[in-house]
Amino acid sequence: MTTDTHRVVRPSILYFGTPVVLLTTENDDGTFNLAPISSVWALGQHIVLGLGRESRTARNLAARSELVINVASPELWEQVERLAPLTGADPVPESKRAVYRYEPDKFAASGLTPAGSHIVKPPRVAECALQLEARARALTPGGAGLFFSVECDVLRVHADERVVVPGTHHIDPALWSPLIYNFRHYHGLAPEVGHGFRSETANTTTGAA
Repeated sequence: MTTDTHRVVRPSILYFGTPVVLLTTENDDGTFNLAPISSVWALGQHIVLGLGRESRTARNLAARSELVINVASPELWEQVERLAPLTGADPVPESKRAVYRYEPDKFAASGLTPAGSHIVKPPRVAECALQLEARARALTPGGAGLFFSVECDVLRVHADERVVVPGTHHIDPALWSPLIYNFRHYHGLAPEVGHGFRSETANTTTGAA
């Protein structure tokens, strides 16, 4: 009989290795909010986001559906962490006041650079190698009203040419790595251990045998 080495635990958070993205949305006054989140996943050309109900990003998307999903890479962790305690909500919601402070210009606060988008109004983050212009199609409340699940249609993908397999539209997984939020610690991806049977880059990437 195999000995079970597991025990029941109750982690305070369940970020067991999730990517970090920076969301840009339009504020009521025509300025732009920049917010890091680590609840994001993809289905085909659709992205699903998890947002706190009282966040400025959720409020913006409820009023204006356009956004850019900027995928952060490991070298941007310090800029992401500068954004982490900031909120674009003014006044700061009571549930956030012990930890967060209001900041109207998050690009300046983080040291990141806005770049014009092609289709949507919110800007891209120039330093991010992957930038997804998108439109929110549905905000679904959950968690007893504490958060929204936001379904987004991706309209255009911008990729730094340095992470694209030459002559293709494929991202080179040997050159591109997302920033991973792992139980409130930042990580990059470890070296590749294999590839899926549906991989279209197994024989073309720089890391392939």
